[in-house]
Formats: sequence, structure tokens, C-alpha cells
Amino acid sequence: MTQDTVTAGGVRVERIENEVQLQAAYDVRLEVFVHEQQVPPDEEIDALDTDPTTTHVLALDVATGKALGTARLLPNAERPGHFHIGRVAVRKEARGRQIGAALMRALEDIAAQETDGPAEIELSAQIQASGFYRTLGYEQSGDHEYLDAGIRHIDMKKKLAPQPR
Repeated sequence: MTQDTVTAGGVRVERIENEVQLQAAYDVRLEVFVHEQQVPPDEEIDALDTDPTTTHVLALDVATGKALGTARLLPNAERPGHFHIGRVAVRKEARGRQIGAALMRALEDIAAQETDGPAEIELSAQIQASGFYRTLGYEQSGDHEYLDAGIRHIDMKKKLAPQPR
């Protein structure tokens, strides 16, 4: 997905390039994770957010410019071709518009473009969102649930085919 791709729902997903966009992503995450799901604020924003290897994307309503969703991609420096997607958040009023899927596709495209061979994406899914990830081709890895910020999670992964360069 390129920066100027617009979904059928009138949403554009773009790679975050500046502090204003990053703050908009934080606003979405704070609304969803801290206010809605009661995640402690000090657990939500972390040092990985500003690590130079982290890629963030932002979903914007084309008509209003309002930030509706965000997600981030972390490369695994010790395992080339392996990435972690996290902090996937969509504002409550924007759910059902395929924004989460658009964010995931954008990060998968970036991961595939940043590796020479097949890429593998891993993520830590809230149990209540695991069905969403399954619809995108993710499978559970490991057989146990665990608590993260007081919310039940499972690990999931997906292999991506190599992208032509």
C-alpha cells in the first residue's frame, strides 16, 4: 500500500514521517488503550515508539483529516526478515470500516519490501481481536494465553511471500 492509497471506506493510510503525525498516532492509542481498555499510560507509550528502526502508519479520514487508526512495525535485528506488528488501534467510532485490515496490509507491504526473502510477521493479539487477525491469515503460535497490561493475549504469526523488487 502506498502513501496515497485510499480504501473504499474513504480512509488513507500513510507512513508516519514527522512528530505531528506521531502525536496523532499517540492520541489514537491513548484513546483506545488507556481510556477504553484501561491500560496504564506508562505501559502504552514506550522507547520503541521513537526507535529509528520502528515504522508507524496512520489511517486518516480523507474527508476530515481525522486520525482514525494506527499501528507500528518493529524489525527484529537478530533475525533478518522477522518483524513484530503492535499497537494496532482504531477509534471506536471508526470500527467496521476495514481500517484495521488496511493498517495491517500497509505494514505487511513495508515488511515485505524491507527484506530480500520471505518475511515473517509476529504479533501479540488480544484474545478478543484474535479472530480479526485470523481473517488476515495469522495463525496462533504457541499454545498458551498470557496477560499483558491486564488483558489476555496469544501470540500469532504469518509468513509473507517475497515481493518483487
